[in-house]
Amino acid sequence: MTQHIIIGNGIAANTAAETIRKSDAQSAITMFTKEKVPFYYTPALPEFLSGDKDLNGITLHKEQWYNNNGIELHLNTEIQAVDPPKKSVLTKNGKTFHYDRLLLAAGGYSFIPPIKGSNNAGVFGLRTFSDAEKIRTKAAVSKDLVLIGGGLLGLEAGNGLRKAGLRVTVIEFFPRLLPRQMDAAGAAILQKQMESMGFSFRLGAKTQEIIQQNGRLCVCLEGGEKLETDMVLISAGVRPELGLAKAAGLPIDKAVKVDDHMKTDIEDIYAAGDVIEHRGMFYGIWPAAMEQGRIAGIAMTGGSETYGGTVPANTLKVVGISLTAAGDIDADGKHASIVVADEKKAIYRKLVTADNSIIGAILFGDITGSAEIMNAIKTKKDIAPFKGNLTKPGFDFSKLA
Repeated sequence: MTQHIIIGNGIAANTAAETIRKSDAQSAITMFTKEKVPFYYTPALPEFLSGDKDLNGITLHKEQWYNNNGIELHLNTEIQAVDPPKKSVLTKNGKTFHYDRLLLAAGGYSFIPPIKGSNNAGVFGLRTFSDAEKIRTKAAVSKDLVLIGGGLLGLEAGNGLRKAGLRVTVIEFFPRLLPRQMDAAGAAILQKQMESMGFSFRLGAKTQEIIQQNGRLCVCLEGGEKLETDMVLISAGVRPELGLAKAAGLPIDKAVKVDDHMKTDIEDIYAAGDVIEHRGMFYGIWPAAMEQGRIAGIAMTGGSETYGGTVPANTLKVVGISLTAAGDIDADGKHASIVVADEKKAIYRKLVTADNSIIGAILFGDITGSAEIMNAIKTKKDIAPFKGNLTKPGFDFSKLA
């Protein structure tokens, strides 16, 4: 009987386990995670912070799911080492487990920039449920939050804490919010909407130091401004968890290198999700990790389906407003674009075009046709016959399918 070991319990790990089990009802699947709770929807952690959802409301696979699928789940269990020659893994508490095939899907961790004072009590990063619990406990006795980072998870976390009653000030190094998903015009509409909710912003600003002062924290900016606060949340992106991979001797550049089957250079070791790079690309997004996990599961059971990459795309809520960002958003204005903007309604729709194809999109406040638009980006659909009608009310977006 084949012994599959999966290190991690996120979307890549769970999709791989599910895929393995669908094609192989007999093989053993053993999964290890450092977390104390089973698989949950990480993008929903801000809703836990706001109190809108509890753990049950964000959990995707309860422990019964693993029992029903014959998957042995080890919570609170950190893998300390992988031994490729012996085909075994060693847990932190000293237990050894043999594998025939191993999947590294341990995800990533919150990147904390080298800001002096970032290790002070009351300074947090948000990546796991345990992080969210600590943040919520501190928020219950706080009035002010400084959020360092204007990216997706940071803004959503800030909004969750705003809904929980905190005053939120956002510090962003870039001159606009959501620099990966928004151009300047769209970001300005988002910023105005958030200011109407009570957020305040310091854009194009850099944090120099976080100090303890008068029983509170003080965030010192390079320009000399000082922001007193009760707590600080740093949201500066995610870095791949590479400790095990490095120690095992796997080739690494941006992350663990894999081929189109999610295979690494070491026999019978696969990797997927936020720990990998594929064809030089590091994605760090949920849809890519899900597909990579599926391909890994197929390969681990002898299949040959290949991964060809994922169009960078996100569809989610930002401070309660729907946003889809996909492909090349052309923040520098190098391509032609079809734009509809309504500041009063907080709507911004931009389709970036090249050679009669849509190569990118920003849909904020109105995501009508988002699935069809993303399909058109992926398939390089010829839009010449209806290019002039894409912004007209009632346009049939099924023409892009």
